[in-house]
Amino acid sequence: MTPFAAQTLNHPSPATDLREDPTPVHPADRPDAAWWRQAVIYQIYPRSWADSDGDGIGDLPGITSRLPHLRDLGVDAIWLSPFYTSPQADAGYDVADYRDIDPIFGSLDDADAMITRAHELGLKVIVDMVPNHSSDEHAWFRAALAAGPGSAERERYMFREGRGEHGELPPNNWESVFGGAAWTRVTEADGNPGQWYLHIFDTKQPDFNWEHPEVRAEFESILRFWLDRGVDGFRVDVAHGLIKEQGLPDTEEERTTMLGHAEDGHEGAHGAHGAHDGVEAPRIDHTKRSPMWDQDGVHEVYRAWRKILESYGTPDRILCAEAWVEPQERAVKYVRPDEMHQAFNFDFLTSSWVAEDLRAVITSSLHAADSVGAPSTWVLSNHDVARHASRLGFAPGTPRMNGIAATDPQPDRALGLRRARAATTLMLALPGGAYIYQGEELGLPDSTDMPAQFRQDPTFARTDGAETGRDGCRVPIPWSSQGPSLGFGPSASSWLPQPAVYADYAVDRQVGVPGSTLELYRALLAARRELSLGTGSLSWVQGYADDVVALTNGSDARERVLVVANLGEAPVALPEGAEVVVASGPLEDGLVPTDTTVWARWA
Repeated sequence: MTPFAAQTLNHPSPATDLREDPTPVHPADRPDAAWWRQAVIYQIYPRSWADSDGDGIGDLPGITSRLPHLRDLGVDAIWLSPFYTSPQADAGYDVADYRDIDPIFGSLDDADAMITRAHELGLKVIVDMVPNHSSDEHAWFRAALAAGPGSAERERYMFREGRGEHGELPPNNWESVFGGAAWTRVTEADGNPGQWYLHIFDTKQPDFNWEHPEVRAEFESILRFWLDRGVDGFRVDVAHGLIKEQGLPDTEEERTTMLGHAEDGHEGAHGAHGAHDGVEAPRIDHTKRSPMWDQDGVHEVYRAWRKILESYGTPDRILCAEAWVEPQERAVKYVRPDEMHQAFNFDFLTSSWVAEDLRAVITSSLHAADSVGAPSTWVLSNHDVARHASRLGFAPGTPRMNGIAATDPQPDRALGLRRARAATTLMLALPGGAYIYQGEELGLPDSTDMPAQFRQDPTFARTDGAETGRDGCRVPIPWSSQGPSLGFGPSASSWLPQPAVYADYAVDRQVGVPGSTLELYRALLAARRELSLGTGSLSWVQGYADDVVALTNGSDARERVLVVANLGEAPVALPEGAEVVVASGPLEDGLVPTDTTVWARWA
């Protein structure tokens, strides 16, 4: 399937002392399991996918025109980041109208045409739902400001009186994920300072009050609006944040930046993991029960949503949780049988390129998901973290960055790409579902040389540049190696500048080119489908050194597939008679070299 595939291997010194663990880590799923239990879903970031009109911003007609690329890639569905009416303070995650399309992306007719075309190509369509907060330009919030304290309109949001003699202090000590206080004081109609409103993210993103029945009813109506237009599900933004602890008490958590570092510059007590859209904010310390995250009341919301989706019959419409929650025993509560279908596996995304760590997170993830009868949903990149082709270009153990600036240490691009290909090859061999972020099939690195004046992530501004932000992973896609916007659109305009090196990764330089990253992804997805790896069992294989991840994906309907990911310094052998299906890079005299993953049939 790729130039790295080979016929049956007969090595001079094959690996002969390999043995499977007698008890699988994960049993095989049913061969006819629901589509979402094994699907590979491709994330489209609309403003960076394809620009049809030359204004420098991607749009829905552009997406529609490029959908054959995804059919040929071999994915099952697409997930689109928000395209709703929005002032774009946080790239569309500040929604002003949940039932309409922002003019920069097109119209509802364009959305209908895109959904129809995707379905014609065999692609399901998942759209983003942003329920934790709206834009401050949403009609409800404008009405709340106009109505004043004590009004029914303000009850839909989190308005509170301030502390201090004159209410001059915020209601509590909560901090925004984007930096600064999580509260903003409003000026009332009489011109005097008044109440404060909560915004866990930007000041232009006021949090809804999810204890209010009108809020719940409104979002149930919004779900039906999009389901009636033919969408196949929803990725739910900040799924763990809707409900806040009663009384909004001060948090006991150490004040941290978005990276999870304490203000003195040392690593925070809760690690460097994230809260919103993959933003690398502090993880939840359940010994202190963070009052703004992962409250038990959120599960009631999703049980109601699940009933709505099930009322639409088959094929299943799905919910996928963006929930940065630990430990895994709490995270999988979101995917119990009567709640969501999927939840991103951020523990896997944030794992180091260390064999022991990968084995541990794969084992714990599968055990946790199996405990509630759910599939694990694997992911390595998205629109909120540095692309894994860049992250893996640093030495294991390097502190993770919220973006990479030109003044930061730079990743080794060749090393990062080699490891990224190996990591993806490992991920797509694992049972369950998986998500791919646009451009990773090209091996795109982050843009690390972007001048500060082009950065648009609100965290960059709110921290005075202390946090680089997420712009580097959001740069428009290079479709061709020639042209002023590398095929992104018909003009030279591009809402974020494309680095010159992106020409080397363009689609037209990789289609049909043996060994290219694009052709590797096509081969992986074709083999994954042919071998039904998404519904297979998983057993660890013993006999290799500790710096090798070796497993089998089994099924009663086919031979076992042996997966060997070599993270060590020395090449390793495959067992005698192994037939290579696909490899992330070339083998060396039949041996698996460093930072390479191989799938092989193994009798």
